[in-house]
Amino acid sequence: MGIAVIAWLVGGAGALTGSAAAALYGLTVKAQRPRHVPNEQVPPVPYEEAEWQSGGKTVKGWLLIQRTVDEASKPGPVIIIAHGWGSNRSRVLRYALPLYDEGYTILMYDARSHGDSEYYKTPTGLQFRDDLLAALSWLANRPEADINRVGVLGHSLGGFGAVLALEEDAPIAALVTDSMPVSLTTMIGAELKRRKLPQFPLAQLVPRIMTWRSGISQSMIKSANPVRILHDNARGRGTPTLLVHSRNDGFIPSSELSLVLNRTPELPHLFVETDGHSASERDPAFWPKVKAFFNDALQKK
Repeated sequence: MGIAVIAWLVGGAGALTGSAAAALYGLTVKAQRPRHVPNEQVPPVPYEEAEWQSGGKTVKGWLLIQRTVDEASKPGPVIIIAHGWGSNRSRVLRYALPLYDEGYTILMYDARSHGDSEYYKTPTGLQFRDDLLAALSWLANRPEADINRVGVLGHSLGGFGAVLALEEDAPIAALVTDSMPVSLTTMIGAELKRRKLPQFPLAQLVPRIMTWRSGISQSMIKSANPVRILHDNARGRGTPTLLVHSRNDGFIPSSELSLVLNRTPELPHLFVETDGHSASERDPAFWPKVKAFFNDALQKK
C-alpha cells in the first residue's frame, strides 16, 4: 500500500511521513489479526469432529449429537454456537452444554483464523457472517438436523455475523445474540483498547485502511448494519430474536444494544448485570430466558 494511498485515506488528518504511514498500516494489520487461542478443552458429551470449507479455507468444528435409542428417529432441532473475535469453540462450551442438556444437537466451530481453523489474511465481521452461512450449508446435509429448526447463539462478533446472515436468507429459525457490537467503530475501538493503543486518531483511521485492505466497499459497510437489519427483520421476515447484553460489559458497552432498541424498542431483549464481556450466562436471569426462547421457537414446531 503506497504512502499516497494512506494519506488519501486519512483525509483531513494531514499528510503522513513515510515512517508514520508504514506504522499506521502496521497497526492496522495487527488490529486485524485476532489473537490465536488454541482449543484446550473438548466436549464432555458425545461429539464428532467436523470440517467444511468457507472462503476457500478449512473450518474445524464439533457436532455434539443427541444419542437416542430409536435409530430411526426424525431429525431434530439444532443450535449453532458462534464465538467472537479472538475466541474459539471451546471457550463457548459455556453456552453449548446447557443447551445440549435441554435436548438440542449442537454445532460449534472455529471461525477462520481462530482455534484450529485455517488462517485467513483479512478477517472481518463479514467473514463471521460467511463462516456461519458455510456452517448452515454443511448442517443441511446432516441426518440429525431438521434444517427448519436451526437456532443460533452468537457471542459478540459471532452475533454480529449471525444478524448479517439474516439478510442473506439464512435458514435461522431463532437467534440469540450476546454482547454484540453494532458498529465497526466500536469493534475497532474495543480491539485498540485490548492492545492498549490510543483511540484517537486510530479509531477513525484504522477502519478506513482495514476496509480497503479487505476489499470491502463503502456500500457493503453501509449495508452491514445490525440496527437496520433487526428493524427490517421485525417488520418483515420475522425471525424470532433475543438480544442480550451486560450493563457491566467494559469491552463492548451495553449502549450498543440501546442503539438497536432506540430504532426497534419492541425487540425482545435482556440486560444482565454480570461483569465483563464473556459472562452473561452467569446472571440468574440468562438461562431461564434463553432456554424458554429457544424452546418456544424450536421445540413447538
